[in-house]
Amino acid sequence: MMPTTSEKIGVLLGGSGLLGGAVVYYFKTHGEGRINVLAPNSKKLSLRDPDDIRRYFERSKPAFIINCAIAAIDSDPQLAYEINYLGTVYLAKAAQELGVPYIHLSSAAVMPTGHNLSEEARLNLRPDLPNYTKAKLMAELTLEHLRRSKGLDYTIIRLGIVYGAHDHKIQGFHRLFFAIIDRAMPVLFTKQGAMHSYSNARKLPYFIAQLLENRTEFSGQIYNFVDSNPVSLSQLILTIKAYLELKTPREIYLPFFLAKFGMGILTRFVRLITRLGIDARMPAELMFLKKFYETQTLSAAKLRNSSFRDPYPEATIFTELPALIEYYVTRWEHLNLIESVAKKKFDPRRRSDEFIRTPDQLLQEIHEESGQAFLMQCPLVRSGKEG
Repeated sequence: MMPTTSEKIGVLLGGSGLLGGAVVYYFKTHGEGRINVLAPNSKKLSLRDPDDIRRYFERSKPAFIINCAIAAIDSDPQLAYEINYLGTVYLAKAAQELGVPYIHLSSAAVMPTGHNLSEEARLNLRPDLPNYTKAKLMAELTLEHLRRSKGLDYTIIRLGIVYGAHDHKIQGFHRLFFAIIDRAMPVLFTKQGAMHSYSNARKLPYFIAQLLENRTEFSGQIYNFVDSNPVSLSQLILTIKAYLELKTPREIYLPFFLAKFGMGILTRFVRLITRLGIDARMPAELMFLKKFYETQTLSAAKLRNSSFRDPYPEATIFTELPALIEYYVTRWEHLNLIESVAKKKFDPRRRSDEFIRTPDQLLQEIHEESGQAFLMQCPLVRSGKEG
């Protein structure tokens, strides 16, 4: 649908992902008639092609640009460089020449380990960094350079471990979640006391809307966009296990040296069967295996002291778990990725069976629930549906 003349146009890259989809859905539902966010796919706009970018922005002339796009974290050096770094630079230059804000999503991967890290904490650029980390770090450094040299109006949003519904890829937190449900984690691949910061995908669009409307406050700034309280990885794993009534993982902490040794064996095995013509690969997240055993928590003080107000202050990874379990277990079962698990508490199909076998009992249950609040139970409100 073509935008009307009264609408402000924005362009978002990475609209098919969890975060990009959440932002597009937010502006679709909250900015109707005022803001129209275009989310071209890679066929319409390739971040690897500067001519593509120039032509697209010459036609669309957006009022802002948001970059949620990334190459897969295990991409080779060329792809990581071209998409995560050069793509960022091209978009920033386009924003600078158009005189519009550029919103860039970065990652805690560019930060060291430690407790309560402020926005100033950042790794030194080194050749031995993982491709993903190196490209994201270089992107931040170049954005700062473009502000100093060209006056670029940008904001960097650093994310911790992202969680939310409607992610069609199994990655990040959802990879951990999948491993627990698939019973692929016999013991705990972490150590007691290892803490991390988490980022709620459905809150992010509200922050982006706030910083777009208040450029004087947010321009040229980096913000850690994370929940206020860090999370114990072992506690999170054991909570998911308890919700699903699983026997594994056992509360046994596997030392890092054993986890690393086992990963090495599995890597060699995967290489062997790949040579036999079987398509197999290790989960990309295992390149960050050491971080499972280390604490990295980000300070949310700067975010709290800004004009942004959390739309769901009570929401954390723990309060969202029931909705996440219901969504992902159902989805992965439909895709035949996992076997059926004990999830009666969250299983929407249970009532389908009641509808067939005991409709009178189901009718009574629905009548008893009619006095409860409806909208606050709606999956759209609870899990941040992106459409």
